[in-house]
Amino acid sequence: MTEPSTSTTRTVDALRELILRGELQPGERLAEVDLATRLGVSRTPVRSALTQLASEGLVDIAPNRGARVVTWTVQELEDIFDLRTTLEPRAAALAAANATADDAAELADLADRMVEVGSPGPRQDLDALAELNRRFHDRLSTLADNSALASALSGAVHAPIVLRNFHAYDVASLRRSLAHHVEIVAAIRARDAVWAEAVMTAHMRNARAVMVAAAGATGPAPGGP
Repeated sequence: MTEPSTSTTRTVDALRELILRGELQPGERLAEVDLATRLGVSRTPVRSALTQLASEGLVDIAPNRGARVVTWTVQELEDIFDLRTTLEPRAAALAAANATADDAAELADLADRMVEVGSPGPRQDLDALAELNRRFHDRLSTLADNSALASALSGAVHAPIVLRNFHAYDVASLRRSLAHHVEIVAAIRARDAVWAEAVMTAHMRNARAVMVAAAGATGPAPGGP
């Protein structure tokens, strides 16, 4: 990897972390010179990083206005999670009907690893948790084997919201979310579609409550569990 690309990657990671942790607030202007000074890099990797983060849905770049941290209103967040609460439980129910023992074992491994990296404590890694969570939900969507549902889910799941959601959890809500994944696996192993659907509904309502509460407390939530 060349030095410029290494610098850009580090800058992307640093800016993403600042946004997700709320140190750069929703709607805040992202001036290249100020960010370069703050991160100890030149403007070139900052410019590249902002473009990358715009593609991830964390930054909005508008002509003549520059770059800003993306914002979501409380109503937009409610609408997104209400849609997911309709779609994801159905995917879980279909997955329970279709999954093999090997599929269940794969999901169990992901759920166990989420508990390992997501549980509060010195070894907690929320970035790793977000990636495992994405893989878990993607796998359920695949197992549902419904192309129309998969297409709808891909439009409803905003990765930046998922990332921000984990950073917004309190301890009780995070433990509840981790337990939901484990219980969904139990439902799938039992081939109980009703059980899987019920737990996923609770899982989505938990995530919705966290995000809406966080947005209501701090203003519009970073765009883009």
